Amino acid sequence: MNKPPLTLYLAAPRGFCAGVDRAIKIVEMAIEKWGAPVYVRHEIVHNKFVVDSLRDLGAVFVEELDECPDDRPVIFSAHGVPKAVPAAAAKREMIYVDATCPLVSKVHIEAQRHADNGLQMIMIGHAGHPETVGTMGQLPDGEVLLVETVEDVATVQVRDPEQLAFVTQTTLSVDDTIDIVAALNARFPKIVGPHKEDICYATTNRQESVKAIAPKCDAILVVGAPNSSNSKRLVEVGARAGCAYSQLVQRATDIDWRALDGIKTMGITAGASAPEVLINEVIDAFRDKYDVTVELVETAKENVEFKVPRVLREPA
Repeated sequence: MNKPPLTLYLAAPRGFCAGVDRAIKIVEMAIEKWGAPVYVRHEIVHNKFVVDSLRDLGAVFVEELDECPDDRPVIFSAHGVPKAVPAAAAKREMIYVDATCPLVSKVHIEAQRHADNGLQMIMIGHAGHPETVGTMGQLPDGEVLLVETVEDVATVQVRDPEQLAFVTQTTLSVDDTIDIVAALNARFPKIVGPHKEDICYATTNRQESVKAIAPKCDAILVVGAPNSSNSKRLVEVGARAGCAYSQLVQRATDIDWRALDGIKTMGITAGASAPEVLINEVIDAFRDKYDVTVELVETAKENVEFKVPRVLREPA
């Protein structure tokens, strides 16, 4: 039986970013150096396939440090942790490795620098997200105020409107954040922003690639996890950029084929914590049902690489 034709627009960049790649390598190298088990506080990155693969190698994932024994290494996830966490690990004389993405660490340093200058911080982010919790935990309670929306800006209560600075979560929607920053500047004209955009290069690049393919596509699938902020933002960006059907799937088995009946053009991208093997799995699923023509739509080239911590690069 002849398969219906389908043009598949493959967004680039997509999938793993340098921070995710570094974090995964840190867990793999820690297991190689110290043997299993190695404990990881929180999912190292937000992707079940990646977490399960590392668990098979000997990683044990926990939510809090008190679930870890004193005599085994512990790794802090790419999202970052409050200052209290490494302090507690040091007090227990634990071996610990910080896998926080360097671009998240940059935000932590900014927050501390502003606080040292006497400024109260406003953070644009999502309540409860590990990165937001980690960044807010760099300073004492009350020194970082969270806003999630433009509406929040109107009601946030600050200590001194002339002594403020703001930072952002690195995985936000670029378009949403612009509106929130504009609202902050309107209400607090003297608020100090970051020297360089906090939203990371990978988040921005992946959103731009989705904007490029969305007007061409009957549907877009974003390969990523439901707890991945940057993946969920890609779904939203696809819908806003003109694609009527923009959905998140963890892997090929999640595809709703009935919703895609009659499509002629399809867009595929992936969040920054989704491995290429899952993207290829989704493409292969479409090849089983359609006569697929793949067109790569590349809007940027990425050559960023972050080094792993020295403790893992030295001989055991």
